[in-house]
Amino acid sequence: MTTASPFVHSYLFVPANRPERFSKAVASGANAVIIDLEDAVGAGDKTAGRNSLTNWLDSAEARANQVPILVKVNCVNSGCFGEDLRVCRRPDIAGIVLPKAERADDIASASAGAPVYPLVETALGFSRIAELARAPRVQRLLFGAIDFKHDMGIDGDEDELLFFRSQVVLASRIAGLLSPVDGVTTEIDDLDKIARDAAYTKRLGFGGKLCIHPNQVPIINRTFVPSENELRWANRVLEAAESARGGAVALDGRLIDRPMVLTAQRIIEDARRRAG
Repeated sequence: MTTASPFVHSYLFVPANRPERFSKAVASGANAVIIDLEDAVGAGDKTAGRNSLTNWLDSAEARANQVPILVKVNCVNSGCFGEDLRVCRRPDIAGIVLPKAERADDIASASAGAPVYPLVETALGFSRIAELARAPRVQRLLFGAIDFKHDMGIDGDEDELLFFRSQVVLASRIAGLLSPVDGVTTEIDDLDKIARDAAYTKRLGFGGKLCIHPNQVPIINRTFVPSENELRWANRVLEAAESARGGAVALDGRLIDRPMVLTAQRIIEDARRRAG
């Protein structure tokens, strides 16, 4: 199972030491679930978290599950990294989320044969973002905005992080990765805030967002899945391009070029996949 798809938009975190929440997470509608062994699990509960993860993955319920499961391990220098990787060496884990990714060597250590999703959340990691993006087995960059702001002493979520988010998008594109995934919105009940945050990062070129509560999942899915207006536009672009048979053609006063056609094709493909 793999999450290396442009149609994975919502990634829902669930603490590894709360196995009673695993089924709810899988049923939430999230495109992928991240079982968290790091921030969400206290130092004294790491072993219990690993055991809960292993027991659930061995269950009939997990074997029947079709939602990609990723695991967020502890960082390389945490003292827990090796134990975390040992329980992740199995084919039913779709990827490793590596927090505080700062070196390509860290990614190589984390892969264990699985795709890696580096979480860029420190100044040092950001300074090496091109190196991280080009490292083998990297599937997608994740931007940990909350920890990054703390590390940088930044106060603010939009203009204050515009440069950094844009560089994450640029590094992903140059490395040939899928569009990156933005960090969590901490407000669980403020659905308008979640919608604004998701729409903002989509405009910047992000392809998805991390979630910390099932309430956030439907909003994020709606935001990153093509709207009816986008779908109508894409169909019109493809119809006009087809009628031109390779020649120049304009639509609504704008020349239709190859990037526009490719964008329209991606929108149609995404909508068709969602329709089943």
